[in-house]
Amino acid sequence: MAVRTVNKRYEGLRTVRTKAIKGKGAWYWVHLEPILVRNPDTDDPKAVKLRCNLCEAVFSASNPSRTASEHLKRGTCPNFNSALRPSSSSSSLPPLSSPGSSHGNRKRFSSIGTSSLNNNYYHQHQHQHQHQHQHQHQHQHQHQQHQHLLLSGGKDDLGPLAMLEDSVKKLKSPKPLPPGPQLTKAQVDSALGLLTDWFYESYGSVSFTSLDHPKFKAFMSQVGLPEPSGSRQDFLSSRLDSMYEEAKMESEAKLRDAEFYQLVSDGWKVKTFGHGDEGLVKFLVNLPNGTTLFRKAFIPSGGTTMAVPPAYAEEIMWETVTGTCNAAKMCVGIVADKYKAKSLRNLEVRFHWMVNLSCQLQGVGSLIKDFSKELPLFKIVIDNCLKISSLFNNNSQARSILNKFWSQESRSSGWFGAAPFLYSENLQNMQSFQSIIAMLDSFLNCVRVLHLVVTDDSYKLVVMEDARGAEVAEMIQSMGFRNDVEAINSLIKVIRTMVEEIELERPLVGQCLPLWEDLRAKMKDWCVKFDVPEGVVEKIIERRFKKNYHPAWSTAFILDPVYLMRDTSGKYLPPFKCLTCEQEKDVDNLITRLVSREEAHAALMELMKWRSEGLDPLYAQAVQVKQRDPFTGKMKIANPHSSRLVWETILKEFTILGKIAVRLLFLHATSCGFKSNWSFMKWVWGQLQGQSRVGLERVHKMIFVAAHSKLKKREFGNEEEKEAALFSNDDDDMLNEVFVDAH
Repeated sequence: MAVRTVNKRYEGLRTVRTKAIKGKGAWYWVHLEPILVRNPDTDDPKAVKLRCNLCEAVFSASNPSRTASEHLKRGTCPNFNSALRPSSSSSSLPPLSSPGSSHGNRKRFSSIGTSSLNNNYYHQHQHQHQHQHQHQHQHQHQHQQHQHLLLSGGKDDLGPLAMLEDSVKKLKSPKPLPPGPQLTKAQVDSALGLLTDWFYESYGSVSFTSLDHPKFKAFMSQVGLPEPSGSRQDFLSSRLDSMYEEAKMESEAKLRDAEFYQLVSDGWKVKTFGHGDEGLVKFLVNLPNGTTLFRKAFIPSGGTTMAVPPAYAEEIMWETVTGTCNAAKMCVGIVADKYKAKSLRNLEVRFHWMVNLSCQLQGVGSLIKDFSKELPLFKIVIDNCLKISSLFNNNSQARSILNKFWSQESRSSGWFGAAPFLYSENLQNMQSFQSIIAMLDSFLNCVRVLHLVVTDDSYKLVVMEDARGAEVAEMIQSMGFRNDVEAINSLIKVIRTMVEEIELERPLVGQCLPLWEDLRAKMKDWCVKFDVPEGVVEKIIERRFKKNYHPAWSTAFILDPVYLMRDTSGKYLPPFKCLTCEQEKDVDNLITRLVSREEAHAALMELMKWRSEGLDPLYAQAVQVKQRDPFTGKMKIANPHSSRLVWETILKEFTILGKIAVRLLFLHATSCGFKSNWSFMKWVWGQLQGQSRVGLERVHKMIFVAAHSKLKKREFGNEEEKEAALFSNDDDDMLNEVFVDAH
């Protein structure tokens, strides 16, 4: 901590001095320079001192202004006054004129064609000495004598003019930085390798033009690395190829060690919330040990996936399966975010061992679209809000009244700004429902102000001039307006919260039924709270549930020891009573489909045994142990892999059913593996413009390397949130102290 404090003090003083030299600080910083005093034993910095550049004396850095007053102003520094007079090296120059002859001197300069040069020297010289003598009245006369040179214009003046030109060049050009440390070839190669890793792991956020930036080149030189003159080509050729081969070999080795895998197909559909990777379809692989590997990126022609027909999507998926491993049966299923109706089902029919699922992130998120179309209250609230918004957007007088009351409300609450709800009057233009959410929030914030507006006397003129005024006033004053807006706003946020949780937790297929039951319970509470008929809401949810339902949901739910229920006899049995009759049939049908015809009967017999005997209570209780998640605060299963381990180690007598269980229980129900930021997608499409086959192959390699690095580090978090957390850390007390001292 002491070393950190000293370094921070030193950097703060350096910053102040740099600004002062540029003319934005105290005059004395030209002569005083902060230095670090190091411990001779450990080489750690132990103190910050000020060194006088004129006499090399060292002082305490606690009060720079006091040091300047005592050392420079009072004449303690022996070289301070001599620094203001001409040096011995310039003794051959003609004598300086008096202040009264300045006008005549400028004429004589122009007569020999050097007025521009000397005027530059005049301003530079004057600017430098003003900072040095702004508090030194006793040297004012001497400072004025240095402002002008008296030259005759003859041959004898050529030498002084050349010296003068060199001085001007030195003033204009900054001093070159000293060369950086000399590194060995091994150190240089290691540093460039780390730089390459960082470049690709940045996932397209850093452009190739950054490598040619002058300050980046200066930094490379300062730390002793070669200037990256050919870095762009190097990054795109040899280094990219080596990193790609290394990542591919590592990925292939992990895939060979796995007994089976699940293919993840993400990017066919733009996400309901936030930005999706439109135009870039990513294929990943989920392994039983919880590892996720990147396989490839598919970029449709035209840059959009909306035009890809289901049959073509099915072909691309199967090509990826056959290209991932020689044994196609190793792929036990696919989870995708769009083409579920035909493509995924067709692949299941063709290959009986596969379980192909649609992404639950899309299934739950699509409920908002369902409610907007089928729930009458939703449409009424949005229409009413758009009517109110239309009036205050298009009627200047109504807008003026609103702003008046809003400013009064803002001052009383300590928040300032214009009235917030300026939105499109066409619901179709509201993309991904983000605008709807913002609009509802705005109306809830403004509802009190809106009541004041429509009851004010000045609003009567709006009613007289605009036919919508009376309808809007009646709408705002009605008792149910606020309740209806809150209801729809709460409905959207309930679904939105569930979508965010699904994206964060990435549930397995066995968790799908409990997830939808949890959703039904929340929506039932919502209906009770806002007095909404439950029948319509249940119907909408049930329709969406059936569109997304897969028999694997029920089968995995029954086979997962986490959901075993203790009966009156003390046994832990699978929860068949939680299933409907149709879902029980789905379990039987799926199990018989996943095995050969010869094994079907034996598999059903083992299922009956599992249904009647269940799992030993000791192991069942161990599997169901929960602990609190430190990030979300929710209770979660302590060991997510324990369900599969039980089937592999304890329940060995279920030879056929066990094979089905270990394959089903590891399947993911979502296709969200990691996000591609907007800057990366922009970079990809920029690279693809007019690229050849070699260029396209290069882009795919870059995507593979970057994605492999992301997945390896499990960086699924939101980068914007990380940056917000970074900049919210305020630890600048020492730096503020430095600026106070300087002031």
